[in-house]
Formats: sequence, C-alpha cells, structure tokens
Amino acid sequence: MTTATDMATATGPADVFADLVGQDEAVQTLRRAATAAGELLAAGDGDPPPSAGAMTHAWIFTGPPGSGRSVAARALAAALQCLHGQGCGRCAGCHTTRAGTHADVRFVVPDGLSISVGEMRALVLRAASAPSAGRWQVLVIEDADRLTEAAGNALLKAIEEPPPRTVFLLCTPSTHPDDISVTIRSRCRVVSLRQPPAEAVAQVLAERDGVPAETAIWAAAAAQGHVGRARRLAQDQQARERRDAVLAVPRLLTTVGACFDAASSLIAAAEAEAEAAVAEIDAAERTALQTALGAGGTGRGAASAARGTAGQIKELERRQKSRATRAQRDALDRALVDLAGFYRDVLVSVLRAPVAPVHTDIAGLTGAAAEKWTAESALRRLEAVLSCREAITGNVKPRIAVEAMMLSLWRG
Repeated sequence: MTTATDMATATGPADVFADLVGQDEAVQTLRRAATAAGELLAAGDGDPPPSAGAMTHAWIFTGPPGSGRSVAARALAAALQCLHGQGCGRCAGCHTTRAGTHADVRFVVPDGLSISVGEMRALVLRAASAPSAGRWQVLVIEDADRLTEAAGNALLKAIEEPPPRTVFLLCTPSTHPDDISVTIRSRCRVVSLRQPPAEAVAQVLAERDGVPAETAIWAAAAAQGHVGRARRLAQDQQARERRDAVLAVPRLLTTVGACFDAASSLIAAAEAEAEAAVAEIDAAERTALQTALGAGGTGRGAASAARGTAGQIKELERRQKSRATRAQRDALDRALVDLAGFYRDVLVSVLRAPVAPVHTDIAGLTGAAAEKWTAESALRRLEAVLSCREAITGNVKPRIAVEAMMLSLWRG
C-alpha cells in the first residue's frame, strides 16, 4: 500500500482542475462543491449556507480508463484544502496536497490486487481524527473496486457515520455492484467522467508537455483518450516499441503453433515490463526493512533477533508478489487494449464507417486485413480480445486466457 508521502507529483497548471481534460460538466460540479465546502467552514455552527447542498462527505468518481478518475479526486482534495476555497493551485494547501505531503490528505493506491480490511480500518481510524493543519480530513481511495468485502464493510460504516470535517473520495470504473457495493454507492454522490476526445488530449500534450503537434495527435488517437498512456507513447521510445510488437501479432498468427508462440511472447513482454516497473521499488523496500530490523548486526542476541524478523520479511515478500502480479496484469491489459484497437479499426474499415481510426500509423495493415475479412469475422476477433480482458479481470490465469484468444484470432 502506498500513500501520498510516497508519491511525489510534478507541479501542474495553476488551477487544480486544469489537468481534468475534456470534463467540463464534472469540473463545474467540483468547483461548486469546493466553494460550498469553504462556505460551510465559514458558517461554523451557524445555519448552513444556501450552497451547502453542493457539498457532501462522500464521492465516487467513475469512468473508463484514462478518463481522469484519480485526477478528479486529487483535484477536489486540493480544492478542499485550498486556503482560498477555490482550488487556486498556488497556496500552501493546494501545493502540498498536489505534492502528496499534506498532513490531512491520504491517497490510497493498492500495490496488489486488493485492499485488505486491516489496511482500511487503519485508514478510516486515521481519517476520523480532526484536521491537524488543513480544513478537512480527506481520504482518497484509488481503485476502490479492489476493496475486499470486509474492507468495504469497514469503509461503509465510516461513510454511514461520517466524522466531522472528513471527506471520502472513491475512484471506481463504474457503479456496478462488481466494482462498488450498492450500499456504499447509495451513500455517495457520483461524478461520471467520460473518455476525453483525442483532440483535447492532443492539445494537452502539445501545450503542457511540448510534444510536437503531429506526434501529439498520433499519440492521443493511439491511446484512445487515455492521457497518461498518450504521454508515454509520445515521450517513451520503449513504450512505442512495445506497442509495435503488439500490433505485429495479427500477421504472425499463421498456424496453431504460431498462436502459442505469440501468446508466450505477449506474456513474457508483460512480465518483463512489470519486473522493470517494480524492481527499483522492491529493492528499496527490502533494503529499508533490513536496515530497520538491524541487518548485519553483531553481538549478543543478534542471531535470535534475526530469526524474529522472518515474519516481517515474509509479509514484505507477499506484498511485493501481489504488486508484481498486478503490474503484470496492467501491462498485459495495455497490450490487449492496443490489439482491440486494431480489430476495431479493421471493423470500421470493412463497414466504411465515418469514424476516425485508432492506429493511424498502420493503415496499410488495417486495409489489408479489411480486404480479407468480413465484418462478422472482424467483430468476432474484436470480441475475442475483449473476452480475454474480461477473463483476466475474473482471475483466469493470463496464459490460459491469452492462448485461447490467440486461437480465436487465428480461426476468425
């Protein structure tokens, strides 16, 4: 489990809501909430201001990947701590919240596949205390759909009986019961986000990141509206190479053996990407734990003390294994999204639909496939990729799911 103190974020635009791309309606809702929160504090124990209804103690941010769920939650957290009550982005409250160092804001990002009840109880207990430096106690839970049933129940109790001046901000893909319990949903205000248009993402890349306009337009389309993914494609050569390898898969599926080879390559690439992503964090955590436990100590009692640390090391290894599993699945899912984009483009081409392609740089490959396949065949292939994503989400072993997908793609 990582918290805000572990995550430094770069300073963005002055207005804390400026990073929320293509979400004008949501931004208006959050601005009104921040203003109302400031007026509620100013009113104290007196009558609530007329704007009080714009603010509530529990929020759920939903939307597809890349829509900015966590960005919206972080922006509202900063606005709630803003000394001017508007989310100016320049005061100490905004700055420390965005930097991840505010004493009264906790960002919960699950390292592994779930958030345990023990972790949630500790966080809820901490959030129940009075603000020490800021205006509100804020608990931001990214990937709240990863709450275990017991953890969800612990959170529900806190939301049902909210402490004064405590705000809960939850991020989930949807309000479906598979993502968040109905009882938690019923006690929260929902902010629905949409996939931002590629044009808005390209504009952000060009204006804020200095990406050349042509590259920004290509990356925004290829990332299918996911701002973070678009930024990686525009700036990271390795990310582009991994995408190229995935988009080469369709023309490699010539035999049954080739299908299994392609599945192995895809799994191996996801594992390598995940290992590179977590290796530095794992090493730092292990070194820090060993230092805290007195590794390398000598003298009387050192041996027995070392034996007593085995349980803590084992727990660290368990967490790191869970983190690695999640990183592998995330990497594999990114590859499947790229692959789904290809088959979607083929389907669009077959149907001659007036829709912009996702992968503009492989129009030749897309056109060649469209000449050979019927619309039904392209749709079956697209459904095979989407079914693979769903199976992995349902904890089917990735290798089994990917191998079945490859065979379906080959057969058409």
